[in-house]
Amino acid sequence: MKKTIFVALIGLFFSVATYAQHSKSATGIKFTEASWKKIIEKAKAEKKLIFMDAYTTWCGPCKMLQARVFPDKNLGEFFNQNFVNAAIDMESDEGVRLSSVYEVQGYPSLFFIDPNNGKVVKMFLGYTEIDQLLDAGKKLVAKRKV
Repeated sequence: MKKTIFVALIGLFFSVATYAQHSKSATGIKFTEASWKKIIEKAKAEKKLIFMDAYTTWCGPCKMLQARVFPDKNLGEFFNQNFVNAAIDMESDEGVRLSSVYEVQGYPSLFFIDPNNGKVVKMFLGYTEIDQLLDAGKKLVAKRKV
C-alpha cells in the first residue's frame, strides 16, 4: 500500500513539474496554450516560424528538456522574440492529429514549422542541448531575413 502511494505521488510530481515547465517558467521559453489553429494564425500575423515541442507526459528525455533546456534565459529570450512556441502533448486529441500530420517518430520531437505552408523546416529527434537548439534557431531566423 505504501509503495502504491509513493509511486502515485512521484507520478503526480512529474505531471505537475511537466506542466509547470511548459507554462509557468519565470525565464526561458514561454509556450502558448492556444489551439493549433490559433498558433498558426499568430505565427502568420507575426511573420514567425512555429517552434513545436512534441512531447508526452511519460517521456524521460522530454522531462529533461523541460527541466534543463527550455528554462535557459538566453534560449528563452531568443525563442520568445523570434518564434511562436508551442508545447503539444502528443497523447492529447490535438496531439494525436498533429503526430500523424508531422509523422512524429519518437519523443521528444522538436519542430520548426513554416505557418504559411505547414512544412517542417528543421527537426530534432530526442534530447537536444541548449547550444544546438539556439544555434539552429539563429540560423533559421537569419535565413528568413535574407
